Amino acid sequence: MSRCAKETGFCSTEENETRATVRLGCFSETKENKVPLIVNVAISVGAYYAGRGLIPKMKPMFINANLYGIDMNKASKPKIPEAFGVVTGCIFLVSLFLFIPVPFLRNFSTSIKGDFPHDKFVEFIAAMLSICCMILLGFADDVLNLRWRDKLYLPTVASLPLLMVYYTNFNSTTVILPKMVRPLLGHSLDIGMLYYLFMGMLAVFCTNAINILAGINGLEVCQSLIIASSIVVFNVVEILSGHHSEAHEFSLYIMLPYIGATCALWRYNRYQESQYQNVIT
Repeated sequence: MSRCAKETGFCSTEENETRATVRLGCFSETKENKVPLIVNVAISVGAYYAGRGLIPKMKPMFINANLYGIDMNKASKPKIPEAFGVVTGCIFLVSLFLFIPVPFLRNFSTSIKGDFPHDKFVEFIAAMLSICCMILLGFADDVLNLRWRDKLYLPTVASLPLLMVYYTNFNSTTVILPKMVRPLLGHSLDIGMLYYLFMGMLAVFCTNAINILAGINGLEVCQSLIIASSIVVFNVVEILSGHHSEAHEFSLYIMLPYIGATCALWRYNRYQESQYQNVIT
C-alpha cells in the first residue's frame, strides 16, 4: 500500500482492482458450486414426472410378461404387476447419466484441460456401476426367484467397485468411537481390513432389510424415502454449518435423483398397491 493510502485510508486504483478481482473470483467459484446442485434438483424433478408418466403406461407390459402377483385381500383378486422397481431404477440411472458432465463442465475448458479430476469422475462411474448391479440383482430375484443364500453374496460382489474406488482414493479405515468407550479405546480406532468387511456386509444388510418388506402397502418404498431424506438433511445441515466438502455434494448428487424417481413409485404404492416394486432397494 502506498504512503498516501496509509495516511488517508484509501487504496490505490490498482489495489482496488485487485481486491475486486479476488471478490469476483470468490463469487464466481461459489456460483459454479451452486450450478451443479441446481441442475441436479431440476433433473430430480424431471425424474419424478418421468416415473409418474411411465408407471401407468408400462403396467400392462409387466402383466403380459407374467410379472404380476394377486391381491388376496380383494374378492376380485386383481393382478398387480411386480418388479416395477426396475422402471424407477432405470429412470434413476438415466438421471445420473444426464448429470455426469455437469460437475465437470469447467474442467472441459481448454485452459485447464490437463487438470481434470479423474478420481472424482471415477467415483461417479463406480457408484452407477454398483447401482446397476443392485437393480440387476433385484430384477433377477423377481424373474428367477433366487435363493436366500444367493442374496447374501451378490450384494457383496456388487459393492466391490465402490470399495475399490474408496481404497484407491482414500483408504481411511479409522472410525470415530462412541463417547462411552473413548476413555478406554480413545477418540478413534483404526480397524484396518475389518472396515472393508463391514462395508461389504452393510450392503447385504441394507438391501435385504428393505427387500424383505416387499408387498406391504407403501412400506418398502417409504422406508427407502425416509433413509434417503435423512441423508439429504444431514448433508444440507453440514453444508449450512460451514462444513462444506465435496463428499456432501457428491452425496446430494446421488440422493436427490433417487428421491425424485422413488417418489413417483411411492405415489402409486402408498395405499392400496397398484404395483409392487421389489427391485430398487
